[in-house]
Amino acid sequence: MAQQRNACMMYAELVGGERLAALLSETEAGHAIERSMNRIERVVEGQGGEILRRATDEICAAFDRCDGAVLAASEMIDRVASLPPVRGVRLGIRIGLHHGAIDVDGPPSGEALSVAMRLAGMAHAGQALVSGATVLLLSAASRQVIRERDEPGLKVEGFEWPVFALSGRAGMATSVPPAARVSQRLRLRHQQDVHLIEELRPILLLGREMGNDVVVIDPRTSRQHARVERRREGFFLVDQSTNGTFVANESGSEQCIRGGEALLAGQGRIGCGFSALEVERDLVFFEII
Repeated sequence: MAQQRNACMMYAELVGGERLAALLSETEAGHAIERSMNRIERVVEGQGGEILRRATDEICAAFDRCDGAVLAASEMIDRVASLPPVRGVRLGIRIGLHHGAIDVDGPPSGEALSVAMRLAGMAHAGQALVSGATVLLLSAASRQVIRERDEPGLKVEGFEWPVFALSGRAGMATSVPPAARVSQRLRLRHQQDVHLIEELRPILLLGREMGNDVVVIDPRTSRQHARVERRREGFFLVDQSTNGTFVANESGSEQCIRGGEALLAGQGRIGCGFSALEVERDLVFFEII
């Protein structure tokens, strides 16, 4: 049986090479593509990645830290986009990132690579798609450059994690434009733990599986149950569970969100798969401050 290790796998593919080949000689087209690939290689090495396979217009690399992979993807997109067009054709890059198991013996393979390749195949030129498994392992600073993909309910066959896209350069809070920043913060309390959702930490994950920011140990709670997002309009709870997420406000009225989202206002309670009006030690209390 092949030995495996966990890593953040990146699969990156240049887009536009076929158009170049139709317009230029094989040598000229190859030179333009090679120039882009050299930039991509330097980014991988600069962020501590290990190149496992390199072809004419694609590369797969492993990163020990998901933060490094996200930073590399953001920088790759910028570097390829900054190259001047050749005969009116501008090369782009599409990238998939997923943290999981990879085989360490022989050619690169394993679940992490197959998912990263699927995500890259769904990305547009100039876009990186990031799995929820990767997002869970990002630092607060790196989480600010991701957003949920525009198409609702995007799924990869046999793959249950939500999918996110890089929303801009690392280190910039591009989820909220400077002219319309959310000045408030959302405080979440679960048992003895207190979490703040703010500019540097715009997403918080709730669920039964270890690795979520808020871990709710209840059989009615899904492994990746829900998330809370900071947006321009305020703080939203997004349900992605089987049993729904219950939100009760100060007046005691309650709503159940199942497969949708709701704006959080004032203060109240959240029940992950059970009523927020129950007396439960695993209730999550929220308050906008």
